[in-house]
Amino acid sequence: MLAKEERNRKYLADLFAGPFPGHALLYVPPAVPRDELGDYTLSDRPVREWVPYYVKDYQDRVHSLEVLDDDSVPYVYLITHTGLFAAAFGCPIHIYHGLDTNPAARPIVQTPQQADLLPQASLDTPMFERFFELARLLRQELGPDVPLSVPDLQSPFDIAALIWEKLSFYTAMLDHPDSIHRLVEKTHHLLKSFLLTFKAEFPNGILAHYPSTWAPPELGCWLSEDEVGAFNQAMFEQFCLPSLADLSSTFGGLFMHCCANAEHQYAGFKKIPNLRGLNRNFYDLSPKRAIDAFSGQTVLMMAGTAEGKLHEMLDLTHPDTRFLFVIDYFSLEEVKPLYERLRLRMPRISPSPGRLG
Repeated sequence: MLAKEERNRKYLADLFAGPFPGHALLYVPPAVPRDELGDYTLSDRPVREWVPYYVKDYQDRVHSLEVLDDDSVPYVYLITHTGLFAAAFGCPIHIYHGLDTNPAARPIVQTPQQADLLPQASLDTPMFERFFELARLLRQELGPDVPLSVPDLQSPFDIAALIWEKLSFYTAMLDHPDSIHRLVEKTHHLLKSFLLTFKAEFPNGILAHYPSTWAPPELGCWLSEDEVGAFNQAMFEQFCLPSLADLSSTFGGLFMHCCANAEHQYAGFKKIPNLRGLNRNFYDLSPKRAIDAFSGQTVLMMAGTAEGKLHEMLDLTHPDTRFLFVIDYFSLEEVKPLYERLRLRMPRISPSPGRLG
């Protein structure tokens, strides 16, 4: 292991659950283009064809760490489309040919009766098989010490919302809540089974999916909770919080992405045990409410964010605020001056004794 990588593992572990080492600043180089191959879970081509691309992605991360000396830990980022778990229940995946957008699951449930008839899905599907095959090939190519990531992970509630047609899904939250609960129990079981299987086979793997950063796997799993902007806090606590709390308890904590307009959910989010990281998209909103709500409890993680917004966030910090900023969409040469400007504002420091939570 490179000395910088070892330093950064300690740095990020402290940021999420230890003495404050300073805010984290990471660079993610652009992925190697593989448009001719597409998503590895959706193709009939041999999985081995994707291996050189992911190896090159990993090597680019190693190189950028050496050159830039940022806070990143190189790993293999096995991100996929969002429909992997919905597809296990039978949802078809639509590919938007000619458009620069990810494939998406199409719903198969229209009524509570159809939802109740859905059998429990398992990991015995072609997409999951291709994920694990690629992970094994990359472990063989790079060695067991190189961390591999999980695919894109949706929350149990969000997986259910992909399976069930959205309008009738939302009305069923009011008219047939028990059917919603039963479907969420099924998706929760599948997601938890996947994470336990992945951890057992890849103990050095990481459970992070977005933003693209390493975190100690013992600190928890990652997922997206993107539907919560459409309903109130009481519904979040009824339909979402129980499975999130269980996943946090099982895996040692939770890291969450939420790109919904969900400021009204912050009080509910704070009830998730050991919510170690939160990634928000503020759009045109001020980040102040999030900083006020989560300082001293949860690391606020940002990616794909304009430099001006990052400086705005740094201006709003509390003494116990913790940030992780991921810089992407730039070449290594392009990112150097931006990295240097931000590093001046947020230098590494001698760890202070305070801890989160």
